[in-house]
Amino acid sequence: MEVYVDDEAKLTLHGLQQHYVKLKETEKNRKLLELLDLLEFNQVVIFVKSVQRCGALHQLLSEQNFPSIAIHRQMPQEERLARYQAFKDFQKRILVATDLFGRGMDIERVNIVFNYDMPEDSDSYLHRVARAGRFGTKGLAISFVSDEADAKTLNSVQDRFDISITELPESIDVSTYSKLLNLYSC
Repeated sequence: MEVYVDDEAKLTLHGLQQHYVKLKETEKNRKLLELLDLLEFNQVVIFVKSVQRCGALHQLLSEQNFPSIAIHRQMPQEERLARYQAFKDFQKRILVATDLFGRGMDIERVNIVFNYDMPEDSDSYLHRVARAGRFGTKGLAISFVSDEADAKTLNSVQDRFDISITELPESIDVSTYSKLLNLYSC
C-alpha cells in the first residue's frame, strides 16, 4: 500500500477500503465476533484504547476460539518484541493492541484492521489503518463508532484527508480486500 499526503489535505491509501459500523458500546463484542466469522483474513489487528480493554478482548477472543496475541504498553519491552515476532511469524492470526502498535510495525500478511475503539485523532487513525494492505496488497479497515466523540473523530479524518468513509455494506467481495496466502508456504 502506498500512502500519499498532498499538503496534508488529501489522503490516498491505495488498495485499502475504509468503512465504519455505528453501534452501541455493548454491541461491539458481538459485532466483532460476527465479522471475524464472516470476513476472509490472513491476519487482523484490532486496536483498543486501553491496556485493560486489550487484555479483556484478548481473553474474550481466545474463549470464542479466535486465538490472539495481545500487545500493550505495560508489558516489558522484551515481551512486546517476542509477541510482535510471534505475530509476524504467523503463529497467531489476530493481534489485539493499543496505539503502541500503530506506528512502525510492518507485517505483510495483515489485511484487516479494526478500530474497536476509535483513536483520539486523525493522525492516530492514519497510523492504525495503514497496518492493513501494506506491501502492495489489498486491505480493509473497519471502525466502530459508538458515541459522539467517535463520530467527531471519523468526521475529522474525512475532512482532513478529503476521503469518504462509508458505512459497512451487508457484504464485501473478498477479492477487493484479500489475497489469501498459501498458509503452507510460510
